[in-house]
Amino acid sequence: MSLTEAQRFHLKKFIKELENFRGRHTELVSVYVPQDYDLNKILNHLAQEQGTASNIKSASTRKNVTDALERMIQHLRLFKRTPPNGLAVFSGNVAEREGQQDFKVWSIEPPVPLKTRIYRCDKEFVLDILRDMLEAKEVYGLVVMDRRDANIALLKGKSIVPLVKTHSEVPGKFKAGGQSAQRFHRLIEGAAKDHYKKVAEYMKETFLKMEGLKGIIVGGPGPTKYDLVEGDFITNEVKKKIIAIKDLSYTGEFGLEELLEKSQDVLAQEDVMEEKKIVGKFLEILATKQNMVSYGEVDVMNKLKMGVVDILLLSEDLPEDKIEEFEKAAKPVGSEIRIISTQTREGVQLRDLGKVAAILRYEVHG
Repeated sequence: MSLTEAQRFHLKKFIKELENFRGRHTELVSVYVPQDYDLNKILNHLAQEQGTASNIKSASTRKNVTDALERMIQHLRLFKRTPPNGLAVFSGNVAEREGQQDFKVWSIEPPVPLKTRIYRCDKEFVLDILRDMLEAKEVYGLVVMDRRDANIALLKGKSIVPLVKTHSEVPGKFKAGGQSAQRFHRLIEGAAKDHYKKVAEYMKETFLKMEGLKGIIVGGPGPTKYDLVEGDFITNEVKKKIIAIKDLSYTGEFGLEELLEKSQDVLAQEDVMEEKKIVGKFLEILATKQNMVSYGEVDVMNKLKMGVVDILLLSEDLPEDKIEEFEKAAKPVGSEIRIISTQTREGVQLRDLGKVAAILRYEVHG
């Protein structure tokens, strides 16, 4: 499951806040409650840990651990049951100076179901499980090729990650008659087959055992891509993973970008396409019906206060406090909120337009 940009933003912010704290001893408490796990069992376990903590020799560490556990127990009692995705809870004395007390407790229902149960006292909060959720798990393989060149890359989240670039030994155009032409033709065909075999081998090495691979998309100018896919070059296990073949005008890095553009039908469910589509819609309306859109912080905030914003687009480049300010204004009027990355061309256009834009519910003049 991939996260929406809004989920990613809030999870990143939560992690960033907790990363700042360090305990003087192993006194910061982290608890992960898996989905469907009985909260009472967790409460009983924490009460037992309080008993164990009373044996800690250092008086200040003992007090910090037992008080952190007490705060956590009180906080968990606010929940009637474990939330659907589980719960991550953190508690500790985060005072800046030794000898002072500033006990805080945080909790978050993660955007992805928790499978792991953890109880840990340490000098820092245990955040790796939450960090791991920010990593894009699902990827697509991209292959762009013609007779002369081939590029293999991954579409990971919204980013194209180049992996392999290879060049064939197929000679260029050559004018000759009779036997020379036939011999040259055989040379070309032989070199092309060697090229296909090499690309197929790279595909096997890259994609055969890759975890989280949702499919491979192949593209390129002319018929070469079909020669590769339909010929006897790619192993069956890899061939089964090919979900689309696309006609392109380019190879190389431009070809990879073009392949992404032309695979909208295949990638329709992916965040990158949702993002491109919604910003594309805004830009289209901006060009044709200017009174149906708004952009720039001041104008969009005014439109939110008027209650006329249907979809609010916020660039991830906007400072955190600004994103929260806009979210706060959007929720009471029921505006849909989209946080847009800057990893697509459309995302960069939104950033350059002032980082904030909106599609309105109806035309607003003046």
